[in-house]
Amino acid sequence: MKQFESHRGFNRTFKEGKMTLGLNFPLEAYKGSFPEMDLEKQVQLARRAEDYGFASLTVRDAPLYDPDFGDVGGLYDPFMFLTYIAAHTDEIALATGSIVTTLRNPLHTAKSAATLESLSGNRFLFGAASGDRPVEFPAFKTDIDDKGELFRESLHVMRKLWKEEFPEIQTERVNLTHGDVVPKPELSDIPVFGTGYGSQTLEWLAENMDGWFFYPQDLKGQKELIAKWRQATEMFKPFAQPLFVDLSERPGEAPKKRQIGFRAGRNFLMDYLDAYQDAGVNHVMIGLKDSSRPAEEVIQELGEYIVPKFPAIMKPKFTFFNN
Repeated sequence: MKQFESHRGFNRTFKEGKMTLGLNFPLEAYKGSFPEMDLEKQVQLARRAEDYGFASLTVRDAPLYDPDFGDVGGLYDPFMFLTYIAAHTDEIALATGSIVTTLRNPLHTAKSAATLESLSGNRFLFGAASGDRPVEFPAFKTDIDDKGELFRESLHVMRKLWKEEFPEIQTERVNLTHGDVVPKPELSDIPVFGTGYGSQTLEWLAENMDGWFFYPQDLKGQKELIAKWRQATEMFKPFAQPLFVDLSERPGEAPKKRQIGFRAGRNFLMDYLDAYQDAGVNHVMIGLKDSSRPAEEVIQELGEYIVPKFPAIMKPKFTFFNN
């Protein structure tokens, strides 16, 4: 996209007709609801992922822990955690998958996002969601039936704050007549990606979002959905999805379906990613939860055998010749 042609995170991760790979935090194999998320180890593996050529690292936003939901999510506040990771990495894109904007005041969210964008050096990919954990809405005294409208409001407010100085904004949650939110993003905007439908139409998402994070589904269904997405906008707006893989130590092991994702060897995984790239998927964020092998082993195997086929999009190196 033209407005993000100099955005480091966007350009490392997305290119029309290509697929890149990322990793989801926590970078560890764990069972149950709570990961360990030892910070020293997370940083070590994040750096290793960057060195191998993964395009992005993604963290989830779960404002409240719901025991009935079965997973605490990213454990730490996503903005604070990604800022910590930003301080220990140099090039890899940092994404949220995704911030529940309906449960946050958009003034606070705009400031947090702009701060992360600035401190990371324009590497932030802002995944935004309307929320899917019913326990959260009453806790925040928010009517779940309003989440579609609140989602649209949050995008409107944030984009206005990022672009304009001292804007006047009147919405359901904002009465801004004096004052401003700083810092401003260097590009006066941040790439924002809808997650699922966000209680919106596909056409609204295509017009107002810079890309789409959608859930994994069978190849035929994903290909048909991507075709509709491409038809809804004349611009290249990337399509990304998560994928939970239990990578077997045996390269040729056939796939076995799991409750979330599948178990397979790297040969099948390569074929799977090839097929989804042909279907139009631009980025796959791999999750390691329920992996039967340590995360460092899986990241090493992915980095050595899979990522070279789907490497991060690198900027061309210019050579200057003397006359």
